Amino acid sequence: AYEAATADLKDLNAIDPFHKKTYGADAVNYNRDIENFHILTSLMKKISGEENPFEYKSPTDMGVNTAAIGIIDDKACQNASKQEIIRRYFRYYREKVEGIETQDTLDRMKIIMGKAGVKPEDRKVVKAARKAAKDAKNGKGFDNIFCGAAIQLDNKIITGKNSPLFHAESAAILNAVKELSGIPDKIDLISPEVLESITKMKKDLLNKKTPCLDVSETLVALAMSSTTNPTAKIALGKLKNLEGCEMHVTHLPKPGDENGIMRLNINITTDAKISSIPYFQ
Repeated sequence: AYEAATADLKDLNAIDPFHKKTYGADAVNYNRDIENFHILTSLMKKISGEENPFEYKSPTDMGVNTAAIGIIDDKACQNASKQEIIRRYFRYYREKVEGIETQDTLDRMKIIMGKAGVKPEDRKVVKAARKAAKDAKNGKGFDNIFCGAAIQLDNKIITGKNSPLFHAESAAILNAVKELSGIPDKIDLISPEVLESITKMKKDLLNKKTPCLDVSETLVALAMSSTTNPTAKIALGKLKNLEGCEMHVTHLPKPGDENGIMRLNINITTDAKISSIPYFQ
């Protein structure tokens, strides 16, 4: 997981040779700490004028890497690390699509994933979001674009599809709070009057090509609807329960989607498809 988090910097885990020489025991540490330990020791000798300026015989002695002491459930830590590796892969892939990251970093990530024995689909919400995008062809979607989103609740994955009214991310969040509130799927949380007012403004005043609501707009619309709709008020109160949930979307999120998702503290990954290109092209 550490190598995945710093794949763009080419950091590696390595056996600490200083620890091995002093204690005859293997200890895993970071290549940066190992590479710089001799430099640190030399500097301290010059500053102090002593042959042994401090008690540390290795980077491991310095306690930089003491995470193992706090591990009480190794399986849980391994699973969490594997999920972090997958999230990092999606982040680098997105940055590659956006022109920020290099193919070299992606290739390094594939090697790391191979060593860890994981693949992108091991993140549960990935398959669900992709299936939602395909299912959107049957009655959902907008302007020949079909997007999917999925959120992992405690015991269930909730999906959303894009439509003329909502982005896929918005639909998934509304469906998730319905699930948490025990509200039937057929019940509309946002009043038609609020929807009509916002979409009309986007088209007529803001000259937006797509009137459908992103996550930030959907949250505002839900709050407005909650003033007159008790059901919407219940759903609004469940938004805080989405904090820390895992989410995946098939397309690059728009700024309004990403800002809203970040404010809800949802962990999001994306396939980084360009929404102007049909998903199945």
